[in-house]
Amino acid sequence: MNENSRSLYLDNLKLFLTVLVVFHHAGQAYTYGGGNWPYVMSNPDELLPNIWHFHTVNAAFFMGLFFFISGYFVPASYDRQGPGGFIKKKLLRLGIPLAVMTVLLSLVVGRYEVGHMWFVESLLVFCLLYAVIRLLFRPLQTRRRRSPGLLALVAAALFMGLGSHLIRQVSPQYNWIDLLGFIHIEPAHYLQYVIMFIAGVLAFRFKWLDTMKDSTGITCLGIALALTALEYTRYDGWWYDFVNRWYGFYDSSICITMNAGLLWLFRRYCNHNNGALKWASSQSYGAYVIHLLILLGLQYAFDKVWMGNVGKFLFLGAMTCFLSFGLTWLLRLIPGVKRVL
Repeated sequence: MNENSRSLYLDNLKLFLTVLVVFHHAGQAYTYGGGNWPYVMSNPDELLPNIWHFHTVNAAFFMGLFFFISGYFVPASYDRQGPGGFIKKKLLRLGIPLAVMTVLLSLVVGRYEVGHMWFVESLLVFCLLYAVIRLLFRPLQTRRRRSPGLLALVAAALFMGLGSHLIRQVSPQYNWIDLLGFIHIEPAHYLQYVIMFIAGVLAFRFKWLDTMKDSTGITCLGIALALTALEYTRYDGWWYDFVNRWYGFYDSSICITMNAGLLWLFRRYCNHNNGALKWASSQSYGAYVIHLLILLGLQYAFDKVWMGNVGKFLFLGAMTCFLSFGLTWLLRLIPGVKRVL
């Protein structure tokens, strides 16, 4: 199996995560308080009182997995292009969409707003720091090593959980700050993102994804699904209070086990493509970049249309995906846009 065929499951996994991000944002306006969302629903009956479980589980793992996959592809990109070419490409592919979308989002909401492009912003910072490190130090030797087993993953979850727990004592979840005045971050999850990006780099160097045991992947996925199910039972009472108190550990446990489980699952069963998957995967980055503006437009356009609370959420998520992927395809027909999107 060649390197390209081995990465098909990662393309499919990124596609899945992109769709999940769209639906995550589609439900944001229908939580209590709206989560500081720019659009405010006019009909209170559209409130989804329990969707916070969906958002909480998503936040525990999906952006960390995005950083892991991004980190996985960074070493080969640097090795192939060299420092100058690598930096130039990252400024082009990450910097231009970041600048354009920040301007557009700021105009829409009437204030400086990075929005969902915080991920692209942080990824650009991580890539530039990687380039600096590679200029100063020789790269790790590329060789196959046994993938971390269950005990190593438990240790990683505990380490991440401890750091996350300590950070949350001074900066709780959903508290966003501007680091250095312009890098928009959520401290409660940022340690996770740093660790997952580094783990992605190491996974490429040591070929961890190729050597993950089925038993490890199945066990991690089972634990992750159990933790997810328990999250959906969390309302008031002792269980709610217990998890809230130690949520840094709970969140990190979902992150490590869900990400390992999904990587195994997609490598085992989704390491292929067809015409539709190949097309959608090619548009997934662009869809991530532009989807927020499309979603906001649809939310305002259908504000007065009653579809039931769950129906409105599903409709907006599906329509935003359809239009975001379609518009990205059209934009990529313009000469030069493929280099950016």
